[in-house]
Amino acid sequence: MLIRIYDENPNQRDILKVVEVLRNGGVIVYPTDTIYGIGCDITQPKAVERVARLKNLKPEKADFSFICHDLSHISDFSKPISNPVFKMMKKNLPGPFTFIIQANSQVPKMFKNRKKSVGVRVPDNNIIREIVRELGNPVMSTSVRDEDEILEYTTDPELIEEKFGDLVDLVIDGGYGDNIPSTVVDCTGDVPEIVRQGKGELIE
Repeated sequence: MLIRIYDENPNQRDILKVVEVLRNGGVIVYPTDTIYGIGCDITQPKAVERVARLKNLKPEKADFSFICHDLSHISDFSKPISNPVFKMMKKNLPGPFTFIIQANSQVPKMFKNRKKSVGVRVPDNNIIREIVRELGNPVMSTSVRDEDEILEYTTDPELIEEKFGDLVDLVIDGGYGDNIPSTVVDCTGDVPEIVRQGKGELIE
C-alpha cells in the first residue's frame, strides 16, 4: 500500500492509518530529512525481526537506531544526559543527526548493543515525527539501501514501493528523499565525537 502524505501539513487521517499499521505489528517505509527509512514500533519484537531479515541481519547484531518526536521523548530512553550534550542536541534537533547515547531500561533489549548504548534521531520531517507522537513509542529506523552501488540509496518513493511493496505493509510517499545519510555523533564518552559525517554540520 502506498500513501501520499505531505511534509508541510500531514493529513491526520493518513497519520492514524499508519499508526494503526504500526500498532498491529506492521512494517513501514517512511521519509526522513535524509534518506527513506524502514521501520516499525520498537515494542513489536516480531516486526523488528522482520526488518532485520529484510536487511539480512540478526536483530541482536544490527545497529538499529530509533526515531523520537522531540528531545524530551529521547530522555525517556536515555540515562541522564550531561548539560553540555543536552545543549548541543537542542541546538541540532530536529535535524539530520543520529546521537548515540547510553540506553536506560526503557530501551528494549534487542536495541542495546554490548556497550548498552543506542542511536536516537529526531528528523526534521513532520510526517515521521507526527506518526511517532501519535503512536506514543519510537519507530525503529534503518535506511532503505539500494543494490546499485553507485546509487547506494533509493530516493524515489514509487521505485521504493516497487521494490519493497510486497515485503512491507505500507510505503509512505513523502516526496523525493535525499541520498546522504545522517551524521552520527557518539555522546557516550566525555566529549561528543562524530563517527560518521553525513548530511548536516554539527553546531557545538
